[in-house]
Amino acid sequence: MSGEKPDGKPATRLVTGGRRKEWTGAGVNPPVWHASTLLFDSVADLKRGTARNQDGDYYYGRRGTPVQWALAEALTDLEPGAAGTMLYPSGAAAVACALLSVLEAGDELLITDNVYDPSRGFADSLLKRYGVTTRYVDPMADDPGALFGAKTRAILLESPGSLTFEVQDVPAFAAAAKAHGAVTLLDNTWATSLFFPAIEKGVDISIVAGTKYIGGHSDIMLGCVTAAPSAWPGLRTASQRLGQCIAPDDAYLGLRGLRTLDVRLRRHEASGLAIAEWLAEQPQVARVLHPALPTCPGHDIWKRDFTGAAGLFSIVMRGGGMDAVAAMIDDLTLFGIGYSWGGFESLALPVHPEASRSATEWSAEGPVIRLSIGLEDTDDLIADLAAGLERFEKAACRK
Repeated sequence: MSGEKPDGKPATRLVTGGRRKEWTGAGVNPPVWHASTLLFDSVADLKRGTARNQDGDYYYGRRGTPVQWALAEALTDLEPGAAGTMLYPSGAAAVACALLSVLEAGDELLITDNVYDPSRGFADSLLKRYGVTTRYVDPMADDPGALFGAKTRAILLESPGSLTFEVQDVPAFAAAAKAHGAVTLLDNTWATSLFFPAIEKGVDISIVAGTKYIGGHSDIMLGCVTAAPSAWPGLRTASQRLGQCIAPDDAYLGLRGLRTLDVRLRRHEASGLAIAEWLAEQPQVARVLHPALPTCPGHDIWKRDFTGAAGLFSIVMRGGGMDAVAAMIDDLTLFGIGYSWGGFESLALPVHPEASRSATEWSAEGPVIRLSIGLEDTDDLIADLAAGLERFEKAACRK
């Protein structure tokens, strides 16, 4: 492989991205460098090595070695129009550093009211302490331009939301932000760049928790932020000054997972949609919140802008309470109970969207369960859920 930017469709770029000969050597993959200090041959070499600040320039372990550079470059290659990618030890760290790269005291930040709870926590605590005001807004606002004020510096979107799965009109929000001189940041973890090339859609900063689908095996913590040219210098500077970096082993696992993202994500998509359609017909289920279903808020936008769907969605139960939810989930045999998603294994998690709303109201017919559909056989997963729904119904009827 040469150092030239790879051509081809996204699935091809997943395989070829970041595989520079000078980084891989004779191998298919770059070696795992465990390095802090990097040695120079002379003072002159030291001076040359510190003159630039780009991936591929040896300087110090915190700025990376070939395995981190290869992952960052491969992620950048997935986003047409992107200038670069920075790597972080978690998705939450990626969100925090991305926001810090564009905000300062006195600024206002807009956040859609369906975001990942740690993003809210960061805005409501640390950003508030540093003099940044946060205003939460309706993710399905008809007129995004009306949301922006004189001090609005940035807007953080999450489309779809990771609990309630509303799909926002990201291009419209991005256009409105640009018209008001604001930066658009998107948590793109659900779709990844494979199903939604965010920079191409007008986003300035695309954030992905690589812990999920990029890793794909529930064994790494990883955050990734890819930026458009206008936002790249500020992102890189802020991240380096905050000392953000990832371990070489995690970079290697992230790179390994990235190579199979296309085939895995399409299996998650197919199984998830089949199960979502089956659940929509079950009497215990009031609603299925899956962007690829016509009943999900923003489905038409998903159909217009996305090239696929992930395996994560929620179901709203018809009545019942948390005792009935526990009866259903506790004895599932193929669904684990745990946070995160995007691994090869299926997960079921009770969630409470109403607790993370401040600008919009969330009401539902019953409790909400979020499902992450893994790579198990679809029929086996449906059989497991069918038994769980029976337990739910019996427990609900006892009340």
